[in-house]
Amino acid sequence: MRRVLTFSVVVAAIALLSFGVGGVVAAGPATGPSVAISSDAPASATAAECDAGAGTDLVGCWNGTHYEEDLSFNQSDGLTEAELEALTDLTMARVEHVRERPFREDVPVETVARSEFMNDSAGGGAGGSGAEFQRWNDQVWKALFVVGEDENASDAIDGVFGGAVSGFYSPAEDRIVLVVPEGEDPQIDPSTLAHELVHAMQDQYHDLSNPRYVGATQDADLAVDGVVEGEAVHIEERYDERCAANWSCLAPPDSGGGGGTTPDYNFGILQTVLQPYGDGALYVERLVDEGGWSAVNETMNEPPAATSEVIHREPDYETREVSFEDAAEGGWETYPNQGVDGADTAGEASMFVMFWYQSYEYRHAVLDPDATIRENVQIHTQTDERLRTRMNYNYAHESTDGWAGDELYPYRNGGNATDGEDGYVWVTEWQTTADAAEFREAYLRMLTAHGDDEYADGVVYEIEDGDFRGAYGVERDGTTVTVVHGPEPADVLELRPDAGFDLPSTDDGDGDETDGGDETDGTDGDDESDGTDGDDTDETDDGSDTGSDGSGGPDAATDDGTPGFGVPVAVGALLGAALVARRVRS
Repeated sequence: MRRVLTFSVVVAAIALLSFGVGGVVAAGPATGPSVAISSDAPASATAAECDAGAGTDLVGCWNGTHYEEDLSFNQSDGLTEAELEALTDLTMARVEHVRERPFREDVPVETVARSEFMNDSAGGGAGGSGAEFQRWNDQVWKALFVVGEDENASDAIDGVFGGAVSGFYSPAEDRIVLVVPEGEDPQIDPSTLAHELVHAMQDQYHDLSNPRYVGATQDADLAVDGVVEGEAVHIEERYDERCAANWSCLAPPDSGGGGGTTPDYNFGILQTVLQPYGDGALYVERLVDEGGWSAVNETMNEPPAATSEVIHREPDYETREVSFEDAAEGGWETYPNQGVDGADTAGEASMFVMFWYQSYEYRHAVLDPDATIRENVQIHTQTDERLRTRMNYNYAHESTDGWAGDELYPYRNGGNATDGEDGYVWVTEWQTTADAAEFREAYLRMLTAHGDDEYADGVVYEIEDGDFRGAYGVERDGTTVTVVHGPEPADVLELRPDAGFDLPSTDDGDGDETDGGDETDGTDGDDESDGTDGDDTDETDDGSDTGSDGSGGPDAATDDGTPGFGVPVAVGALLGAALVARRVRS
C-alpha cells in the first residue's frame, strides 16, 4: 500500500490564496459566514500572565508573546529572520487560543526558494518510485479519465505539487518549510503559516507519522485528509475571522505567496486533491458544533475511511464489500504487490471529479446532459456553504451519490515493468439499483462523448482516438456496475470472459440492431439519454460558456459571483524525512 496522491508520510494541505499587499492589515469586513467561538472554552492566558518564562501549559502565550499583541512590522520589504521568528511566536499563540490547547514544543520555521523546492520534490508527489508502481498508478488515473493514454500520472501529479506548494510541515523533522519566490526577500502568507502550525500541533498530540494517517487507497487517503486538513482549514477560518475583527495580521504577499507562474496544472488531479480542504473544513465544523474539540480529537484517533463520510458529513456512512474474482485470460495479470492486493479504491470524490472534468477539460456535458458546458462546470463550483479563507467546491451529485464501494484492478499483459499492454477492471458497488443505474448512465454519457457512436448494451465500445482511446465494456448487475478496459475489443473479452460482452460488428449497419439491448437490462434507458451525450450538447453550446480560448477553462464558472478557479492556488504539504521520498508500504 502506498500514497497514491501526495508526498510521503502524511497528507497535502491546500490553501487558495488571495491577492494582497505585503503589510499589516487591521480589522476588515467579514467575507463569509460568521464562525462561532465557543464561550465555554478554557481561558487563554492574560497579557499579564504571559512572559518569556511562562511554561508550555499556558494557552494563548508562546515565548512571552501574547495572542492579542499587535505586530510591530510589516513584510512590504520582506521579513528578516528575527521578524519571522516573532511572527511564528505570535501565530503559535493565536493558534493556541483558537484551538484551545497549548503547543508542547517550539516549531522551527524555515524558507526555501521555489526552484530549490521543485528540484528536491521532483517525483515526490506520485506516491511511489518504482516503474511497476508508476505503470499501475497510470491505469488508476486513466480509468478516472483524468490522465490520458499519452500522459504520465507521476508527471501530472508532480506538476500539481511542485508548482503549487507554498509550504509544508515535516512530522519526521518537526519543522515547517515555507516556499518563497525566487530571488526576493522572503514574504510569506500568514494563512499558510497558521495552517502548517496546526499540523505541527496535531503531530505533537496525535503523531502524524502514525500509519493511520496514510490511507491504503486513494479514497481512504483523501478521507483521512478530510479530518487532518479539515481541522487545519477550520482553524484558519476562525483565525481569519479574528484578523477581520480585532487582530492585526500580515496581509498575503504581493505575489500571492510561494512564487511560481500562472498555474498550468492538471485540474482533474488538482480538484481531486482539493476535496478534503473544503469538505473537510465543513465536516470538522459540524464535529465541533455537535461535540466540541473532543469530537475532533476522537475523529483524529479514528479518521474517516471514505470520502463519502466527509462529503455528506456522515461519520457513520455505510459501505459494502466489493465482490471480485480475477478470471482474466490470455496472459493478463494484476499487480498483487500494489495497492490492496492489486486494487485501488477511487471513491465518491474521485468519481465526481471524473465526470465533472469532462466538462471542464473536454467540453462534454456529462453530469447534466440537458445543461450547457458552463452549467456543468458550475455544478462543482457552486456550493450552498462557503468558506471565507478559500474557495470550496461541491463533490455531491446524483451520478455518484449512493456510492458503497469500488475496487479498481489495473492489469498488464506481456513486456517488462514499463512495456506491454495495459488494461483494468473496475468493480463499483452502490447502495441501490437506482444509484447503480444513475452511475452507469453518466459513465456511458462520458464514454460516448469521447467516441463517435452510441453505446449498444452488451457490446464492447471502441474509442478510436483521443486521450482515452481503446475498448470498453460496461455491465450492470443489480447494485454492481463493472467497467472493463483494454486496448482492443478482444482484450475486454479476455479481461472479463464471463461478462458476456459481444465484439462490435465491423458492419456499420449491424451495430444499430444491437442497440435494443437496453430492454434486456431492464433499468437504464441509457441509449435514450446517451443520444444527447457529448456531441449534441456541445452543438447547443455556442462557445459563450467558455473563455476566449474556446475551452471550458478556469474562469468559465465565475459569472454572477460564482467561485471559479481564477484565484492562485498554493499547496502546503506535510512531508516525511526526505522531500523526494515516496510512500511505498507493504
